[in-house]
Amino acid sequence: MTHRHMTPLDNRLNFSGGPGALPGHVLSQIQESILAVPGVGLSVLGISHRSDWFAAVVSELEDNIRTLLGLPDDYHVLFLQGGATQQFSMIPMTLLHGKTTPAEYLHSGYWSGKALAEAGREGPSRVIWSGEDGGFRRLPGNDELSFSQDAAYLHYVSNETVEGLQFHRVLGRDDVPRVCDMSSDFLSQPCKADRFSLIYAHAQKNIGPAGVTVVLVRDALLKNARTDLPGFLDYRSHIEAHSVFNTPPVFAIYVVLLITRWLLNEIGGLARMADLNRDKAELMYRMLDTSDGFYRGRADAGDRSRMNATFNLASPDMEKRFLAEAEAAGFSGLAGHRSTGGIRASLYNGLELSAVEELAGFMEDFRIQCTKRRVSGAA
Repeated sequence: MTHRHMTPLDNRLNFSGGPGALPGHVLSQIQESILAVPGVGLSVLGISHRSDWFAAVVSELEDNIRTLLGLPDDYHVLFLQGGATQQFSMIPMTLLHGKTTPAEYLHSGYWSGKALAEAGREGPSRVIWSGEDGGFRRLPGNDELSFSQDAAYLHYVSNETVEGLQFHRVLGRDDVPRVCDMSSDFLSQPCKADRFSLIYAHAQKNIGPAGVTVVLVRDALLKNARTDLPGFLDYRSHIEAHSVFNTPPVFAIYVVLLITRWLLNEIGGLARMADLNRDKAELMYRMLDTSDGFYRGRADAGDRSRMNATFNLASPDMEKRFLAEAEAAGFSGLAGHRSTGGIRASLYNGLELSAVEELAGFMEDFRIQCTKRRVSGAA
């Protein structure tokens, strides 16, 4: 059978919204560890989660995340399963069940809508702002938000991967627990983690493969939490078990460890990672903004995501042609989310600036070719 790609797809040119690109250096380490972890001799796929080696992995990973974020001692670092989707339920189960005062939610896109729906199953919730009527093309200004001092908690998504929107500030009141889904920008930049009571992030964007979800939870948040939850759905069970309450995803957690080592030792920390991500995003958006309307950015300029650049072309047929030619050139993952269509270029930590430069070059060539076809009257 003939392969349908003119050029084989390239790990370097993976612009997928998730699972995202992993750094080449880390991929090489993973390849070696699948055969045999250095110093152990066993494949990472066959090492017991009860081994001393894995206990050391969890301990080092906790320390690395604390170091990267400057996390205070009164936070627990957990490695759970179920993705962000389980957190959509686990958080209101823990913090909202039986309460009379509502939790406050921002409805800024596809994923915050998913979280909001689950909160309603457990207790009262209030949407303090929604971008739905405007097609989720922008985020609210401070003058559009009114936070209650007696809210059970405030929940928002820091980066909406589907719509390409990102908050570039911390929201809410310091006297109300902040809960934030940082799945798609966690460890992509410095974060004032100590201003949040709970942060969660599934791994398949910036920090590893699917299978593990990092949860940072302040100890005080759980002091008055309900005590009748099933063990697997109780944060305290996982705290007591050091993230080994049940069989954990050893492989995924080990890859996250390798990513944190890469961030610390190869990149030089989150400030440097943020600089690199900013350079990638600026290049991508410059291409959109200087295309004379050929590429049409979806998000308002001030709310654009540095992780996910979303845009459209003149017609769905033109977008199909763009995606087909991009794939033939070796690029992958550029199709927009099924709920929105269009094009999405995800610029996660593992994607190098050179890959964005290549995409920008392809986009410019595609624009010129289409302009020539239009001028000549060709199809």
